[in-house]
Amino acid sequence: MNVIICKNYEEVSLKASEIVIGQLKRKPNTVLGLATGSTPIGLYQKLIEANKNKEITFEDVETYNLDEYIGIELHHPQSYHQFMMDHLFSKIDIKLSNTHLPKNDVSHMHEHAKSYNKKLSKTSIDLQILGIGSNGHIGFNEPGTPFGNETFIVELEEKTRKDNMRFFNSLDEVPKYAITMGIKNIMKSKHILLLASGKEKSDAIERMIFGPVDESLPASILQLHPHVTVILDEKAAEKYVKHLS
Repeated sequence: MNVIICKNYEEVSLKASEIVIGQLKRKPNTVLGLATGSTPIGLYQKLIEANKNKEITFEDVETYNLDEYIGIELHHPQSYHQFMMDHLFSKIDIKLSNTHLPKNDVSHMHEHAKSYNKKLSKTSIDLQILGIGSNGHIGFNEPGTPFGNETFIVELEEKTRKDNMRFFNSLDEVPKYAITMGIKNIMKSKHILLLASGKEKSDAIERMIFGPVDESLPASILQLHPHVTVILDEKAAEKYVKHLS
């Protein structure tokens, strides 16, 4: 596991963009695994800029998103479909037919999980972008999720819902269920790029790197992956640095 410490969120985003840009230059038909939430927004902004400057193209890139809320309209401001359109897809030269997110209507949610898993089984993600929750979740794989899970429906922990409440008007509006890639899907990626910023992530980062590989902290499984790059700002790295000293 390669850990890179940057001064702040802006530098985290810049360093992450350098890695993604390098990947796209080496392999124009890269398959990217994408994350949502506040963490990757700075990275996406820098990729948009690089695309506008003709430094990279997304014409042959294929993408697969980690997850989606269950039971909200795809064009809802907080759906991950809409997030990706707002923060990346509508601003780059990607073919929308090459972008993949799980469907999310309640009545067929388990069928949608099976369908998305089938798509993932037929491809190989070259570079998977991840954030990490303050409870150590990756994607929506909450503490206690079996490491062997593939794409499935998850009931979100109250802590995760509260962490995401800032994007909604109230906790009641935050969906209680989501569809997510399982840890087994994530671990099949050739290269994993995990980004974290903020003091609230520091404990999870320390446990992810130094703690036991245990389902109580889903991100700890990344210790067993052969190619993981972790990019942290100084606040997220606080306990990691203390542990080293």
